[in-house]
Amino acid sequence: MNEALNEDGTLRNSIFLQKLGPDYIVEAFRLAQKASPHSKLFYNDYNIEQPKKRAGAIALIKKIQAAGVRIDGVGIQGHWRYNNVPMADIEESIKEFSALGIEVAFTELDLGVLRNPWDKETADVSAIAKGDSTMNLYKNGLPDSVAQKQAEAYADLFKLFLKYKNNVSRVTFWGVNDGQSWLNNWPIPGRTNYPLLFDRNFNPKPAFYSVIATKEK
Repeated sequence: MNEALNEDGTLRNSIFLQKLGPDYIVEAFRLAQKASPHSKLFYNDYNIEQPKKRAGAIALIKKIQAAGVRIDGVGIQGHWRYNNVPMADIEESIKEFSALGIEVAFTELDLGVLRNPWDKETADVSAIAKGDSTMNLYKNGLPDSVAQKQAEAYADLFKLFLKYKNNVSRVTFWGVNDGQSWLNNWPIPGRTNYPLLFDRNFNPKPAFYSVIATKEK
C-alpha cells in the first residue's frame, strides 16, 4: 500500500476510500496476504517521519494488526534535501515503528540540492510548479563545496541507519545516477539536480565514498 495518507495523518480522499470505505487498506492487506502468503507486506509513504503523518501511519498499522491481518513493515520514503535532513524525526520514527514489531525500510532515498518552490516538504508528483533561475542554481555542475556538504549529510544519515541496524531492514536509493533522477523534472521540469551517489557518467561522488566509509568505521 502506497501513499494513502494526507500530511495530517488522515486518509486521502482517494477513489478507493470513496468506493470501498475506510477499511479498504485493511482489506487490501488481507487480500494480499491470501494471494501471496510468502511476500512481505509493507505500507510505504513520504513524510511519515514527520510527527502528524507518522501518527496517522502508526494508527493505520495498529488497525491492520488489530484486525488480525499481517503487515511486515513500513517504508519511509527518504526524499530529503541535503541541508535539511530531519535526523531527529527519522530516529524517532525508527523507534516508534519498530516498537510495533515491524521492519523499517527506507525505500526511495535521495538528497536533493535544490530547494522547492513552497515552504512545505512534499513528494506529491502532482505538485508541479514553475520556477526561475534561482531554482536551478547548478546547471553547469555541482560545486565541490555543495558536494562535500551532501556527502556529510549522507554520512550522518547512514551512521543513524547503522545505529539501528537491527531495526532498519533495507535502504533503497531512488535511482542510480544524477541524470536519471526524477528530481530533474519535479517539482519544476527541466532542472539539474544532483541527489544520488553517482554523477551523470556513473562516476562515484563524494557522497558515495562517505557512505562506504560509515561501514568501515
